[in-house]
Amino acid sequence: MILKTKYFGEIEVGDDEVLDFPAGLFAFEEEKKFVLLPFEGSESTLLCLQSVENEALAFVVMNPFSVTPAYAPMLQPNELERLGVSDSRELCYYVMCVVREPVSDSTLNLKCPVVINDETRRAEQVILEGGEYGMRHKLSEFGGAPC
Repeated sequence: MILKTKYFGEIEVGDDEVLDFPAGLFAFEEEKKFVLLPFEGSESTLLCLQSVENEALAFVVMNPFSVTPAYAPMLQPNELERLGVSDSRELCYYVMCVVREPVSDSTLNLKCPVVINDETRRAEQVILEGGEYGMRHKLSEFGGAPC
């Protein structure tokens, strides 16, 4: 399918690349279909989570393990069940990135990752329990990796 995107213009994506978010994203519950598109030169660390239906709706997301390898999100049993797995380690994780100037002031939301079952393409944004992760970690906390 041809997809109009916020950052990449018109591109072609396969149906197998579409992520299904049955509950949508927080504050965007009506948006159910997205694709992940890597930004050039980011080695798939920095990506765009682009809505399939709304070309203006796109989020910058990041692989959290690229800046904090010790990141260890643990999902609740009902979340694991909805995603069709038995262990949190069977899933892929991305965190929302709010890009600011200077880049070191950009923030990552480690508390509410986007979680993907790569085999089924089913996805969900969750809120991790506990106080270990926050919603606004400055990128400078992790050595200023690109965001």
